[in-house]
Amino acid sequence: MPLALLKYGLSSDYPVEVDLPAPKALKPAYDVVIIGGGGHGLATAYYLATYHGVSNVAVLEKSYLGGGNTARNTAVIRSNYLTSEGVRFYAESVRMFKELSNEFDFNIMYSERGQLTLAHTDATVRAFRQRAEVNKHFGGRTEMIDRQQIRELVPCLNLDPGHLPVLAGLWHIDGATARHDAVAWGYAKQAAKRGVEIHQLTEVQDFIVENGRVTTVRTNRGDVRCGCVVQAVAGASSLLMNKLNIKAPIHTYPLQAMVTQPFKPFLDPLVSSSALHCYVQQTSRGEIVFGGGSDPYPLYNTRSTLDLKESLLTAAIEMFPFMAGAKLMRQWAGSTDMTPDYSPIMGHSPLDNYYLDAGWGTWGFKATPICGWTMAELVATGKTPALIKPFALERFTTFRQVNEMGATAASH
Repeated sequence: MPLALLKYGLSSDYPVEVDLPAPKALKPAYDVVIIGGGGHGLATAYYLATYHGVSNVAVLEKSYLGGGNTARNTAVIRSNYLTSEGVRFYAESVRMFKELSNEFDFNIMYSERGQLTLAHTDATVRAFRQRAEVNKHFGGRTEMIDRQQIRELVPCLNLDPGHLPVLAGLWHIDGATARHDAVAWGYAKQAAKRGVEIHQLTEVQDFIVENGRVTTVRTNRGDVRCGCVVQAVAGASSLLMNKLNIKAPIHTYPLQAMVTQPFKPFLDPLVSSSALHCYVQQTSRGEIVFGGGSDPYPLYNTRSTLDLKESLLTAAIEMFPFMAGAKLMRQWAGSTDMTPDYSPIMGHSPLDNYYLDAGWGTWGFKATPICGWTMAELVATGKTPALIKPFALERFTTFRQVNEMGATAASH
């Protein structure tokens, strides 16, 4: 066996599977141009090619694959939202996440660990009871638990932080994590196998619009004609939409996170507190990840700040006092495009062949599979899937918002 491995490793012609083909020139035209090489754009391309037979697709990424918010989130997957529309949508995404490794033949390191959200007031307890019932009714596994159950679930948690004692918790069994870059690469690899072209370092600079349709996408590498365009650019959504005079109530904020040195495993569930605006999890490598609210002012920038670090770590130490001596290793930020109701904008735009995947705020990663599936169905059939009808842009003029404010410890 060792000799066979040695011969295999030293052979000049042993089979090597290349994840992505070598870069090539842009073709003059594509049936579908997808702007954004993150999880959503790559997932849409994969499902178009795999389930709808549409493979004349170009994914245009101005930087590197998954280098935007896909690589800058904390990889949380869950479906314990507030509204029936949100729970149905994200519950389907969780179901799809569980099968991705098998579908790709590529390990995305999916780990179901559960998420515990702490209630510090009577009002929050009442809200959590209603939330648990909505989740159970629409397919999520969520229940209320008391202090004793919390103590058994997370023995190292401080149940009496300062003036905010923990009264109860919302236990979401389906809470999980996955390796975010593995998700992007899994979709990219399988999409490329099916004929999708993925062009990195290709920035969309403008459009040519004729008779209410986008006919040409202008890039730093030349112009390409298109049958239709899908926009999936996370924090830069409003900047791209402005080029087409598409108006949407989106404001972009930096969202920061940080991670410590690794420790031996001690925290399996994901623990969050909306009152403290903080969530804590331990990675498979043993690092402790902290995240929380976004910066309080709009900004198109992904930089780290000392004031956010201080406030976030103060809250984390209230929850887990022994972490005060932990050494911080990294701090980073993404940019979140927030809508007034904290729900995404998905579907048709005012232009006939331009489709929107925007306004994801802090929960774009967890929607990756279902977003790709539904956007691919929309592009291929022209019909809006029932799951994303509530997230149409028109809801802001018809006053049919899907209010998810307060559905997480971040940005609310």
